[in-house]
Order: sequence, then structure tokens, then C-alpha cells
Amino acid sequence: MAEAERTIGTSDIPGDSGERTGTPGAPAGSGAPHGPGVSGADGQGPADERKTGRRRRIAVLFAVAAFAYALDLVSKMLVVAKLENHAPIKVIGDLLELNAIRNPGAAFGVGAAFTIIFTLIAAIVIVVIIRLARKLYSLPWAVALGLLLGGALGNLTDRVFRSPGLFEGKVVDFIAPKGFAVFNLADSAIVCGGILIVLLSFRGLDPDGTVHKD
Repeated sequence: MAEAERTIGTSDIPGDSGERTGTPGAPAGSGAPHGPGVSGADGQGPADERKTGRRRRIAVLFAVAAFAYALDLVSKMLVVAKLENHAPIKVIGDLLELNAIRNPGAAFGVGAAFTIIFTLIAAIVIVVIIRLARKLYSLPWAVALGLLLGGALGNLTDRVFRSPGLFEGKVVDFIAPKGFAVFNLADSAIVCGGILIVLLSFRGLDPDGTVHKD
């Protein structure tokens, strides 16, 4: 009789009726999570992880853009304050010097008669990059677009705020290699970003992180 009572009493305990819930080795009463969208211990599913990855890539894009923009802005402020209307400074003999000029055209002095057009193009590029960021899942693309964005913002700032007037401002250039056009750090960021985009395209890597083969 005592043995029967022990058997009945044991069978009334939840989770002790022949099947036990939870994972092996887990504490009693700690069942594994169930339900759609749960794929790990942190409760994040594939969709959540993808959103988190996108936010990180967007953060990288704007961090790179902010760094490139700040570096260009500070360098131009120093050039205007210390170098403009002064003799060029030789950095590497006759191969490289710092020579402050005002450029009404695009990068490397191209198209001096189309200042307003280049201003509009720069503004459009910035809008396109910001819109593209919504589908950004690739870290290399985030760096490339960040360089483009920072460089475009740097030169656009000159065109908007510098003389002779709104949207007609001349860009401050000061890096003067021998036998080459004078440029600035914003131009360098744009070129580096463009080269990186070409390399990524050749490798078949898209901004959304997918790889395609032609």
C-alpha cells in the first residue's frame, strides 16, 4: 500500500509523467524556447540578426563619412588660415608641394565653367548614397560609400558657403604633385571610394551583401 501511494504521489508532479521537457543537462523547469522567429539563446531570429547587421553597416558608413568630412574640413581651414596668399610649401622637393588655390570646377580642376552643375551633382550623389544605405549589408561597401559621402559633403560645403556666392563657391585645393592637377582630401576620399567600388563590382559583391557571377 505504501509503495502504491509513493507511485501515485510521484506521478502527480508536473513534468514527471514519463516525459521531461527541456534540454538535457538544463535545470528543472527550464524548457527550450518555442515559437516562430526564435533561433538562439538571445531570442533573435534570422530577420533580427540581418537588421542588426544592416544597422552596424550603416553606422560604419556614417562614421567613415564623418571622419573623411572632418579631416577635409580641418585641412581646408588650416590651408586658408596659414597657406593662402603665401608661397607654396615644398613637401618632397619638386615632386610634391602644398599650394593653396580656389577651384570653381570639379575634382582636379575639371569643368571650371560648370560650378552650379557640379554642385547639383554632388547633392544628388549624397541623396543616392543615403537612400542606398537602407539596403546596405556589406562592410566593404559601407567603407566605400562612406568615403564617397564624406568627400562629396566636403566639396559641397565649399560650394555652398565659400565665395563668390551660394552654390557657386570655389573649392579649396592645396595638394600639388608635380605634373598633376591640384586637389584636396575630399577629392582623395572620392577617388579612393570609387576605386573600392570598382574592385567590389569586379568581385561581384553587391551592397546588399550578395555575390553574383556574370
